[in-house]
Amino acid sequence: MSATTIEAPRSPARQAPKRGVNWEKWGWIYMRASGVVLVVLIFGHLFFNLVLGEGISGINFGFVGGKLADPFWQWWDVAMLWLALIHGGNGMRTLINDYATLPMTRGVLKSAVLAAVVVLIVLGTLVVFTFDPCPPGSPADLLPSFCAAQ
Repeated sequence: MSATTIEAPRSPARQAPKRGVNWEKWGWIYMRASGVVLVVLIFGHLFFNLVLGEGISGINFGFVGGKLADPFWQWWDVAMLWLALIHGGNGMRTLINDYATLPMTRGVLKSAVLAAVVVLIVLGTLVVFTFDPCPPGSPADLLPSFCAAQ
């Protein structure tokens, strides 16, 4: 009787872990965490604006101007803006990876999403932190009624 040997398999049963950062894992974790934080920020935004205030009829230019003059609300809105845009951009990146078959198409689409997210984050952040409902030197007939006469 001869001994029977089993040949070694062609590939290991378990692949060796990759080196470096697992961006897909961190993207997945970010989507879950930012989703939870966004729910709190969005419903808090709606609650403070609509329930505690005068409702929808109380939201006008003066209300927004007053709200954006408060650093707490500036940071609240910027956090909401950043989280929502990065969350949406990451979701679009996932869709592009799933459905774009050509590497060049994937690269162009992901670059376009990244550019849009960066531009919107920069512009939105600038608006929140530089908003002035009563800019100095503006004609009085163009200023809202709550601005002091200059």
